[in-house]
Amino acid sequence: MRGDGAGHQGEPKTPFVERRTYRRRRLMDIARLLPILGALLFAVPLMWPNPDPYPAPDTHGGMSTSVAIIYIFVVWAGLIAVSFAFGVAVRLWAGHWTEGGPLDEQP
Repeated sequence: MRGDGAGHQGEPKTPFVERRTYRRRRLMDIARLLPILGALLFAVPLMWPNPDPYPAPDTHGGMSTSVAIIYIFVVWAGLIAVSFAFGVAVRLWAGHWTEGGPLDEQP
């Protein structure tokens, strides 16, 4: 029986999976990391110091809410762009990595 539980009782145990399956799983793993990255980036403004309503003349009064909103918007737009680029890249890589698809049909 294979280590991933997908085999039959008569199959030999091997620590390796088929290359196509391995690469497909790595692409899925990368796709699963994007929401985690987004959550971490959205949490960054929570660590910024609060703006002081009466800052001392020589001190920085913290980050204003408008800067945090601009940061959140830029992160949001960046995540959309990264998701789109990853989708296009996966479409191109998947055919090549999994030995099928549009790249194999070209002469």
